[in-house]
Amino acid sequence: MKLTTIEKRSGRFVAAVCAAAGGVAGLFVGTSQGNGGAGVVIGAVLLAVIGFVVTRLPESSERRVRWVVLAAFLGTGFAMAGLSGAVVGALFGWFFGWFAYWIWQGRYRDGLAPYLTPGQVLWEYSFLCICGAIFIFLITPILVVMPLSFNAQDFFTFTPEMLRFDPDGYSLKHYRDFFSNADWQNALRNSLLIAPMATLLSVCFGTLAAIGLSQPHVPFRRAIMAVLISPMIVPLIISAAGMYFFYSRVGLQGTYFGVVLAHAALGIPFVIITVTATLVGFDRSLTRAAANMGANPVTTFFRVQMPLILPGVISGGLFAFITSFDEVVVVLFVGSAGQKTLPWQMFTGLREQISPTILAVATILVAISIALLSVVELLRRRSERLRGMSPG
Repeated sequence: MKLTTIEKRSGRFVAAVCAAAGGVAGLFVGTSQGNGGAGVVIGAVLLAVIGFVVTRLPESSERRVRWVVLAAFLGTGFAMAGLSGAVVGALFGWFFGWFAYWIWQGRYRDGLAPYLTPGQVLWEYSFLCICGAIFIFLITPILVVMPLSFNAQDFFTFTPEMLRFDPDGYSLKHYRDFFSNADWQNALRNSLLIAPMATLLSVCFGTLAAIGLSQPHVPFRRAIMAVLISPMIVPLIISAAGMYFFYSRVGLQGTYFGVVLAHAALGIPFVIITVTATLVGFDRSLTRAAANMGANPVTTFFRVQMPLILPGVISGGLFAFITSFDEVVVVLFVGSAGQKTLPWQMFTGLREQISPTILAVATILVAISIALLSVVELLRRRSERLRGMSPG
């Protein structure tokens, strides 16, 4: 359903909405130039004019108008900040050229229920904008770190050469330093020794705990579950301090096995939650049928139950691995210099010597996390297909 002809042709409506969007965009551009207030005013006025002009042109000219808007923004961006400004300007020009027609022709109503009032439509898109703003706020630090890891200079800021997209401003030297520096390689080796073993313990104990707590006859299930997932709720610094005092009494403080146990304790809640969620859709008549056919509990578990809950087990293991691989607070308390992990080395590099190699390491960790989370999503979809919750 689209707007009526009168609403569709209302230049004031389109201009007002475009002005609001232009003010938001102008805030970011103006802030980058040192004057956010002027950016808001200029962006609002410019987009209001574009929105009003669009409503006065025939619909057949949409393609040409959008190209003109894109070219104008591209040229303005190039005049203000060179090649990088041209790229940003082209993106803004493409978006706002599309946005003006999207508002004017009522395309924002497509896909929405036809009975929604204007206020409900406004709330629908306001909610989407709020979620998008939160997502941008969370993802921006990652997007900033990744290009900075290719900085040819030993700086934590974008150099003029990088902003001009000059090849001389980019280099892989920070990555070469990471793979050739003995301190970084020792930290990587420690992380690769600790995280898999902690993950293995987390998966074993967490899976058994989830299966046991899923049985209806187990007493105090809720209380036990609350205790087992408490490491996710209790502030990490408190858990680390408690582990330090306990491990120092039993002789595990500063040992490899102590760090592994500490990281396993942090990873077990993730395994319990994911396996418990998988067991919700598990058909218990399958285990009873296996028992009726003479299978013992161990055979039933590995032949019947485990294949169906395996996606949840692997997902929990991946989360436990990420938790152990990225953890720094607990290892500072319960580890020693011999167990210095990669996050610990990064923390030391920030506190004692500002090394841009940290940016390269951070980018590598982000890439590993993205890969693992992609695997988790694939396993989630496979689990849904196995349980018949989604089409194959």
